[in-house]
Amino acid sequence: MSSYNPSGPEPEGGGQPSFDKQPPQPGGGTPEGAPSDPSGNPPPDSTPPPSGSPYDRPGAYGGNYGGTPGGSPYGQSPYGQSPYDQPPPGYGPTGHGAPTAGPVPGMPPLGSWPNRILARLIDYVLVQVVALIVVLPFASLTDRSGSAGAFWLACALWLIYDGVMVGRDGRTLGKKAMKVRVAMLVDGNVPTPSAAWTRSAVFILPAVICCAALWWVIDGLFGVFDKPYRQCIHDKAAKTVVVTTA
Repeated sequence: MSSYNPSGPEPEGGGQPSFDKQPPQPGGGTPEGAPSDPSGNPPPDSTPPPSGSPYDRPGAYGGNYGGTPGGSPYGQSPYGQSPYDQPPPGYGPTGHGAPTAGPVPGMPPLGSWPNRILARLIDYVLVQVVALIVVLPFASLTDRSGSAGAFWLACALWLIYDGVMVGRDGRTLGKKAMKVRVAMLVDGNVPTPSAAWTRSAVFILPAVICCAALWWVIDGLFGVFDKPYRQCIHDKAAKTVVVTTA
């Protein structure tokens, strides 16, 4: 017969077994549902995982893109703006308007054709006069050899004169008189030495090889129809442009 008396005092803990008296769990862990310490805090490894998709968290892609933590790597260019959103040099904000004052921001307006042609004529006359002064004591211009010698000397003088002057400050004597100068298309600076010599060589060497007058006409007309920078063939080769000066 059982000796249990329902009216008697209940066991310690209200008849519920104490957690302290539960048998140990396999592996030495804490019994399921039991607090890890007297303060009632859950064990460190029981922190619930963050809700939502793992791609919504900052740095989910392994870093910040475009300055936005956790943003998509395709959402913004790391340079702040796509290079395809930039208008081409010399055009308005949309890239489809008329050319601005100069080929690049801050560059003076392009030189006018009358001033450019007159500048060439002034330089041509100056170089020819020097060539004649050098040749006349040794040959007569009435014979073919004398005139050919003067032409060849003039071409050599032009190559040196134009290359040195343009490479120094972008201006020959004729350009100074007509208030125009040669500038690099990319930034408006004085032409580099290589650009200055390339420009001079492309202008004069084809004329020495064959048909000087025809070559200079073709070279000049190319610039008349070139848009938007009015570059002649020698400017195209050197990546230069002619602009006005104060």
